[in-house]
Amino acid sequence: MDKPRFVYVIYIESTLESAAYWGRSNVSDWKVGSRWEHQRTDGTRAADVVGTVVDSAPPTRLVITWAGPGEVRADGSSRVTFDIEAYREIVRLTVTHEHLADDAERDDIAAGWPAVLSNLKSFLETGHVLPQAPWEMPHR
Repeated sequence: MDKPRFVYVIYIESTLESAAYWGRSNVSDWKVGSRWEHQRTDGTRAADVVGTVVDSAPPTRLVITWAGPGEVRADGSSRVTFDIEAYREIVRLTVTHEHLADDAERDDIAAGWPAVLSNLKSFLETGHVLPQAPWEMPHR
């Protein structure tokens, strides 16, 4: 049986070299095989998500594994692929989060990525993030 996956495509007025905004720091040297951490910016630097860089081809592609700190799944971590394609003055960002454990994890991911990517789009196009963190808004 195939594992659930989530694919989200968003179009942003930006360039391939633009910096990202996520509400956390993503820390790594971004070389294949290196560890990466999704660290809190509240001074604790606690990592909420960790993984390994699987593929890195700046500025068009990044593939990482994705897991909670200390989480070990017998069938392996989920995986996130970021593909960025330029077209004139815009880019198309495709985020594919696959090898999810089950439909419940897919539902959580499906609520999270649109919020994060909407904030990224606002930041890149206007210079500021949304007035409230969109991932904190209750979803149905």
